Amino acid sequence: MQSRKKELVLFMIFIAIFILMAVLSPRFLSTYNLQTMAFQLPEFGLIALGMMIAILTGGINLSITSGAALSGIAAAFMLSANQGTEAGIWLIITAAVGVIMLVSVVLGTLNGTIIAYVGAAPMLVTLGSKILYEGISLWLTKGGAVSNFPEAYYWFGNASIGPIPVPMVIFATVAVFTYFLLERTPWGTRVYMVGSNPTAAVFSGINVKRILLQVYIYSSVLAGLAAVIMLSRYNSAKVDLGSSYLLQSVAAVVLGGTSMAGGHGTVLGTVIAVAILQVVSSGLNILGVHRFIIEVIMGAILIAVLTVNIISARREAARRSDVLPQSRRDGAGRSAAS
Repeated sequence: MQSRKKELVLFMIFIAIFILMAVLSPRFLSTYNLQTMAFQLPEFGLIALGMMIAILTGGINLSITSGAALSGIAAAFMLSANQGTEAGIWLIITAAVGVIMLVSVVLGTLNGTIIAYVGAAPMLVTLGSKILYEGISLWLTKGGAVSNFPEAYYWFGNASIGPIPVPMVIFATVAVFTYFLLERTPWGTRVYMVGSNPTAAVFSGINVKRILLQVYIYSSVLAGLAAVIMLSRYNSAKVDLGSSYLLQSVAAVVLGGTSMAGGHGTVLGTVIAVAILQVVSSGLNILGVHRFIIEVIMGAILIAVLTVNIISARREAARRSDVLPQSRRDGAGRSAAS
């Protein structure tokens, strides 16, 4: 119930910011800008969902964007080196998408294995793997970009099904699937339990190590799906592909109500937060605000939301500690009277 109230508040904030941007700049409601946001939001949203599921367990995935870049680069070499018949091109495209998914699973398995079975801190592991993936990407690309993909591949990031962009269809499908996976299945319940109290989860018979491994694999797979879209939209792959989404994804997850300590958070809250940040970013860009200033604003939003969440959690804990002794006194009074 409490999470639904937070989601409603977030949605009202989204509406208010959307109206504000529309008032400040008439161009904000132009067809071109709305379409641009609809094409940009899915890749950001997929990375944010991947970050959210890692944070739900009390961890974090700082290598999520560098992993997406590395998997994209691996596929880009296939796409740029092969130009053939139409049937052959789609076979190559299918193989390239498969390579992105395979590399994503391998990278997620690496992170998950070290975190779950070695017991290393998720922040340190994913920070190290971030540097590792960036180094491999630089070695493969020599610091340049891999481009010149088959025109048919542009479908994933630039085509529309009726009025709805294909990337938005992909994102909506993944978001709904992730919602049911986390909030409507036993596996999702285990993920929340691991994030809330891993020791209690062990005593409940949950294989915490296996859950953590699966979480980081799923997080990496979502980043891989974002790479599929980004490769198509940008028609190139390089070491910093999607790197700007790292900070923004953490901000979206926290703004969406997910606790950095783990155990609390919803897919819907994250999706609304992604929409809020996308509207803020696009609106400020239309108003002519410099990109560096937008990054500063995103960082300020992250710090502000973290501060508010910590203060709220402390007040809630203090309220509960005050209520518990009072209930005990009431119980003792009733026992004495009897």
